[in-house]
Amino acid sequence: MQQRNLDVPRVLITADRSSAGKTTIAVGLMSILSKEGQAVQPFKVGLDYIDPSYHSEVTGRFSRNIDGYLMSRQAIVEVFSHASRGADICIIEGVRGLYEGLESLSDIGSTAQVAKILRSPVILVIDARSITRSTAALVQGYRSFDRRVDIKGVILNNIGSATHAAKAKEAIEHYTRIDVIGQIPRDDSMHLAMRHLGLVPASEGLVRDHAFRKQLENIEDMIRSHVDVDKVIQIAESAPPMPRVTPKVFAPSNEGQTSRDKVRIGVAYDETFNFYYHDLFDLFFLNAVDVVFFSPLRDREIPNVHGVYLGGGYPELFAHELERNRSMRDSLASSAQEGLPIFAECGGLMYLTESLEYKGRTSKMVGVIPAKTNMIHKRVIGYVAGTTIRDTIIGRKGTRFRGHEFHYSELTDLSDKLEFAFKLQKGTGILDGCDGIQVEKALASYSHVHPLSYPGLSATFVHSCAEFKDQKAHSTQSL
Repeated sequence: MQQRNLDVPRVLITADRSSAGKTTIAVGLMSILSKEGQAVQPFKVGLDYIDPSYHSEVTGRFSRNIDGYLMSRQAIVEVFSHASRGADICIIEGVRGLYEGLESLSDIGSTAQVAKILRSPVILVIDARSITRSTAALVQGYRSFDRRVDIKGVILNNIGSATHAAKAKEAIEHYTRIDVIGQIPRDDSMHLAMRHLGLVPASEGLVRDHAFRKQLENIEDMIRSHVDVDKVIQIAESAPPMPRVTPKVFAPSNEGQTSRDKVRIGVAYDETFNFYYHDLFDLFFLNAVDVVFFSPLRDREIPNVHGVYLGGGYPELFAHELERNRSMRDSLASSAQEGLPIFAECGGLMYLTESLEYKGRTSKMVGVIPAKTNMIHKRVIGYVAGTTIRDTIIGRKGTRFRGHEFHYSELTDLSDKLEFAFKLQKGTGILDGCDGIQVEKALASYSHVHPLSYPGLSATFVHSCAEFKDQKAHSTQSL
């Protein structure tokens, strides 16, 4: 396939630090442009599940995650090219501060790394609370730190007064020659709802709530009044073309299969379990999979499928409801005993254990994994890198993978007979750098794996589900 240039307008919204307001500003810009009739394709640097749920809600297009530690340059350009088809403009939200990443002496895993790979112009959000002339020093420092990062505009957030705004703008434009394209007043209503893992996921229905819709309208009004949206578009349109790579990950592998041939995979999706990367579903589609969504909260049993994927989420917040739905728990437990492939990440792992303790209350869970889950006050967060030390439903022994972990729970009362499937060279895992417990064909771990960090995840899991389907069909024929 011949390479072509990808010249879709694109801009990256980053900040000088975490909590500077880039998510609120990015979501507001996405919403404004979408309401003006533009097809806005959102992206998120890093592995966050929650910010992209807001992106997707306001644009009507699935947001995609990009990470320079987990993904190769080829994979980053490919997912960008794949997702941006049909888009009028792409808005990329950064993670943390512009240069924060895996290491102190490289840009691996940083927003800056992604900006350079995608050749994207950058708008820098500065938390200007209580500083004026110093904002110029910040912008100058960020610009000179790596000249390959193309900072084209600045948005000042948390402005206290007209005098504050005028002084900061004059200083930045005088010393750096970079335009200040927005000055947003200090306003607590600009803050989106938070909880212990970050923002409240849009998929919980909050974004359909009247109060949130009103808040979003306020954010839009604030940005329209205090940010030059036309200038944002101009900056995006200044992005130079970049080569479109030949597809490797998003290449069809099972064309021509009929729906009768397809493997059916059940995906848990409701208020409890909603941490998924949309690229996974694209790869399922390319592997001729019928995805069947179900709710562990409300459905009585899992659907008629050949495998189940339990993503991350907040089972601790819905533990009582999960316990009450005994028929669903029994359905999962009996299916696991029959050898149904079940892949569970983090929240899914917690659900598969025997019980979950949260705020002094213990709730029964599925009981497939012989361990108990307790919520703790310590946060476990970071990249993981590991190797499968036995054959699993997502990879053969010796398979290397990268991912991340982010949770406030731990497993206790683990059975002595447990055998781990992953040995982590980086990360915490379940116990002493070991992760991934496989019981029959159920595999559960704290590690979240992005399908572009380990492209074999979807294909191997689909193959495991196809084997189960064939075995089930053979058993039925034998009867």
